[in-house]
Amino acid sequence: MIKKHASILLCLCLLCGLAAGCAGRVPDFIDLTKMSDTLRSAELANVTANPVKYLGKTIKLGGTYQAEYYEPASRYYHGVYVFDAAACCQSGLEFQWNGQHRYPDDYPENGTAIEVTGVLASYKELGRTNYRLLVDEVVVTG
Repeated sequence: MIKKHASILLCLCLLCGLAAGCAGRVPDFIDLTKMSDTLRSAELANVTANPVKYLGKTIKLGGTYQAEYYEPASRYYHGVYVFDAAACCQSGLEFQWNGQHRYPDDYPENGTAIEVTGVLASYKELGRTNYRLLVDEVVVTG
């Protein structure tokens, strides 16, 4: 009887160990468009707070397009931004549209609802590491 309980206990310990090992793992595809406002905000906060954990992962995100010129880098940054559930705080991700796209001709107007799917990648600029989605398509949704 003791051997039977010990083997069951061992199996439970192994299962718990496997579950704990997988708990910190990030899935390869994260669809933020299917999440509630609260979950989307939380997951986006995780991406921006721990971007290294998400490198190489495919992320789908819908929100508002915004382009901003940054003088020190002499270029435009393109981003997709979302509000949290209370509509008080905005967060987002920078993206780079792969291919030959010129701003402003090929991009939507600021404030346009868009959806992008891309792989999170890092790049170095002005002595620091930044993160952005590398996307193949920018879909206007509104």
